[in-house]
Amino acid sequence: FMNETDKKRLRENMRLAEQLGAAIETSYGEDVPYQIAEFARLSGVSKIVIGRSTATRKSIFGKPTLTERLIDAAPNLDIHVIPDANAENKYSDVKIKMPGPMPARDIGKSILVLLIATLIGYTFYSLGFTEANIIAVYIFGVLITSIITTNRLCSLVTSFVSVLVFNFFFTIPRFTFHFYDPDYLVTFTIMLMVAILTGSLTTKLKDNAKQSAQAAFRMKILFETNQLFQKETDEQSILNATAGQLIKLLKRDLVIYPSDGKGLADPVIYQAGDGDTYDLTSENEKAVAAWVFRNNKHAGATTDTLSNARCRYLAVRVNDQVYGVVGIAMDEVPLDSFENSVLLSILGECALALENIKNAKEKEEAAILAKNEQLRANLLRAISHDLRTPLTSISGSASNLLTNYEKMDDAIRVQTFTDIYDDSMWLINLVENLLAVTRIEGGQVDLTRSVELMDEVITEALRHINRKSKEHTIRVTFSQDLLLAYIDAKLVVQLIINLVDNAIKYTPAGSAIEIYTDKKEGWIVVSVSDDGPGIPDDQKSRIFEMFYSGANKIGDSRRSLGLGLSLCKSIVTAHGGTISVSDNQPKGAVFTFTLPAGEVELNE
Repeated sequence: FMNETDKKRLRENMRLAEQLGAAIETSYGEDVPYQIAEFARLSGVSKIVIGRSTATRKSIFGKPTLTERLIDAAPNLDIHVIPDANAENKYSDVKIKMPGPMPARDIGKSILVLLIATLIGYTFYSLGFTEANIIAVYIFGVLITSIITTNRLCSLVTSFVSVLVFNFFFTIPRFTFHFYDPDYLVTFTIMLMVAILTGSLTTKLKDNAKQSAQAAFRMKILFETNQLFQKETDEQSILNATAGQLIKLLKRDLVIYPSDGKGLADPVIYQAGDGDTYDLTSENEKAVAAWVFRNNKHAGATTDTLSNARCRYLAVRVNDQVYGVVGIAMDEVPLDSFENSVLLSILGECALALENIKNAKEKEEAAILAKNEQLRANLLRAISHDLRTPLTSISGSASNLLTNYEKMDDAIRVQTFTDIYDDSMWLINLVENLLAVTRIEGGQVDLTRSVELMDEVITEALRHINRKSKEHTIRVTFSQDLLLAYIDAKLVVQLIINLVDNAIKYTPAGSAIEIYTDKKEGWIVVSVSDDGPGIPDDQKSRIFEMFYSGANKIGDSRRSLGLGLSLCKSIVTAHGGTISVSDNQPKGAVFTFTLPAGEVELNE
């Protein structure tokens, strides 16, 4: 047993070790050298450094010192023994601290067990049983007393009293403490030794059971903590789970200061009971928490640093990275070694969980940045490649007009002007699509919705179709019912224009393009189909991606940037609908999209 002075010195040494970067582990067992050797073996430790005091054996038959027993228990490890620096502290025998006074409840339990044992013994005596059976009853009573009482002294006292009671009631002369037969002296001695040994073994078993229960509780709470952390995806949830586990362990009020990257954010108080917690966030307490955050060390109550604080403050850290500070209300009652070890383990798990969330965010941000860089690179590459042809054509046609205008007849001039106009319109449509898709994808467009007649929207879109639509047959099949859609009409017009232009570009002259409308379960369904070459199955999953144009070539060999269908998907998604592509029978492709239906309210 350790006295208060030794306990205080042990806590101070543990705090010093923590400040110097040591990790403290606690092992339980009766045989200290064996526990150290076994922990070293399981942990893969190859060297042990242990201090040696001036304690030595008093005789050859004396009990070996801790150092000698450790060397015997771990013969395969390198054990470095450091002599005690203070040689003046002479070793003295450790005085066993006797347990405190027995509680009244334990005294009552012990007396009750002795009475029952005496009644059973008297019954055995009346039935003619031998004295050995009666002695066994009293030894069993000592065993029961050791189990049901909390004070070690109870089993020892019960052992002595059992011998006296047995002598008083069952030896001749009865009802006195005298005995005639000298053999009873041996009987009493053996009975006392067996009773004391039985009680001691039972007490040790209780202690081992308590230690096993503590170890099981430690594993249980750490396992629960790990499971809770795996479920949470943000920092505040991790801190809330940590506070819940610490309150379950310590039954004390807590205050947690999260880190905002540069300093400590506003504290959050977690109460274990209904007491006042107003002083947990006073200016003095905040100053101590800030000191812990800056120095990455423990401070506050029960420590040697800023000990006038009410809470003991610990950093939630991984190496030199501090993710927050936890304050535990101490009330002048220090944590024992078991609580302290579990506390540090939970805080370590918390710090690792916070670091994992931070790493996941950084990885996600890096992936987004890489994606944006890839999009930017694709855009620049596509623009530089695809704009060269129309710009060259425009500049060449303009140069030809400037130098040969007088030599050209009217037909050639009209054709040259037409080529310039077509290339200019292609560039205009490209820029409009590019600006529209970037605004919608970036969430910078607020839809101006209204209830519109779908037939009118489609008719308006067909007025702006490419002039090459004259080489194709465009048919529209309207539903017999009036279809009202709750849409942004301007964007939906652009949507239909892009789909029809896409069909015109990728189908040969003379192809038929059909537009069909219908209504299903509160949605307006619009299909744009053609009888061209269609779209291969391996391209259908990527056809709506930005900058993807597939392997098909446009009739005039001008490549597309792949923005039209990407813009279509963005517009439909912004309205809450869906868009898909499928095969047309017997050949061609069908683009189908849905838009929310609308209703007109009539006020009478």
